[in-house]
Amino acid sequence: MSPTDIRALIDHYIDAYNRKDIEDMLKGVHPQVEFKNISAGVVNASTNGVAELRTLAQQSLSLFSERHQKIESFELQDHVAVATIAFRAVVAADLPNGLKKGQVLNLSGRSEFEFQDGTISKITDIS
Repeated sequence: MSPTDIRALIDHYIDAYNRKDIEDMLKGVHPQVEFKNISAGVVNASTNGVAELRTLAQQSLSLFSERHQKIESFELQDHVAVATIAFRAVVAADLPNGLKKGQVLNLSGRSEFEFQDGTISKITDIS
């Protein structure tokens, strides 16, 4: 895949995420996609395969009344694309972790993407 193709695939994934269009978001992922979310060094979510990622994405829709990811920087490192991400969200309801309804989150982190057969095969979100 060319760097342009890789960037277009990631842009499409994030755009669909921002629109909360899960099916469109999953169009560019490999059937055996691996996903991990790592926060403060701890894996707090992981999936294997598109069905598990779909389920996690559907479950997360209710957490935020608004959410938006923006790529702040982007680079290719060998076979991995690394995007620095600014994330803004509004909490939809009081959550067990102490977040309150209406609370605005502004976070930064990075997402690492790997590829297979012209699709995203691995996504690691790190914050």
